Amino acid sequence: MSIAGKIFLAVERAIKRHCQCMQIFSSNPRAWRHSALEEKDVLEFKSRRQNAHISPLVIHAPYLVNLASPSQEIFQKSIILMRDSLGKAEILEADYVVFHIGSHGGMGAEFGLERICEALLGLLLSAYTRETQILLENTAGSGFFLGSRFEEIAIILEGLAWDERVGVCFDTCHGFAAGYDISTSSGLEQTLASFDKLIGIERLRLIHANDSTYALGSRLDRHEHIGEGFIGMKGFERIVNHAGLKDLPCILETPRMSFEDDVRNLDRIKRLSRV
Repeated sequence: MSIAGKIFLAVERAIKRHCQCMQIFSSNPRAWRHSALEEKDVLEFKSRRQNAHISPLVIHAPYLVNLASPSQEIFQKSIILMRDSLGKAEILEADYVVFHIGSHGGMGAEFGLERICEALLGLLLSAYTRETQILLENTAGSGFFLGSRFEEIAIILEGLAWDERVGVCFDTCHGFAAGYDISTSSGLEQTLASFDKLIGIERLRLIHANDSTYALGSRLDRHEHIGEGFIGMKGFERIVNHAGLKDLPCILETPRMSFEDDVRNLDRIKRLSRV
């Protein structure tokens, strides 16, 4: 949901779409600049959210965050943005902060993964993360981006001594683009078995439910409307009703040209649920 205008208006936008949970950005997703929240707006946000029974609340860190960057300037700016996201999450009483794992920029996976662990270990020492959990989001695997394979996510979690304050957000489009065939029954089972073996299914806290514009293994991060991409309606029906996934919150990041797009996508995925 957009936080344009006043942050509490995001709750009204969620209510209008009949959302049961919601995700917002902590600040402009494509800018380094960020500003503090006004106390009266925070109180109004929390009041409206409580009255609407919207839970969980997810905060997505800006897209510019890259904790794997070889550039010291970008690395430090990314840490500042993450601290801002975590600080706002604590103020707003958000459950999770999701961030994109990042790109090593050609320095190699080992360098990038060590860099991420260094940054997250520092952030976990912060008081901001007492209640809010940090979620690593899997990627499509284009270019030098890390986190498209469960093995890489497991390395990061191991580097953090499997801290309980860190979990995983699985993006369906990203996973499919990275080569995990969640569009079929056998493929979904194999994907979840691999996740459980390498990471532990209990670490999966959130799903970003997006169809994929491109075919399996494309490594292209292009979200599509539910049922209109290569994962398809049958694929999502299996996902939302799977015993290991059906109780997890789903956030849609489907294309939006109008309010009706959101309503249509939400209605489609809710109708698939047999719960």
